[in-house]
Amino acid sequence: MANHKSALKRIRSNEAKRLRNRYQHKTARNAVRDIRASVDKAFAEGKLPAVISMLDKLVKNNIIHKNKAGNLKSSLMKQVASM
Repeated sequence: MANHKSALKRIRSNEAKRLRNRYQHKTARNAVRDIRASVDKAFAEGKLPAVISMLDKLVKNNIIHKNKAGNLKSSLMKQVASM
């Protein structure tokens, strides 16, 4: 167990950040899944900017790697364009 007040605070803040990162990552994954599963081009085109924004925010907060986000964005844009 932690011996210092600062260590106890760090444990609490790390847990809060972990849960927030997990929520944001899962939300973005679900949005990507929705676009991939859609067959309606108008729906996919409408959702695409929001999903790209989500992925960029995950990169900014070091939740996912920038190349992973780039690969996801590229594949999604390619899929939407080919609908």
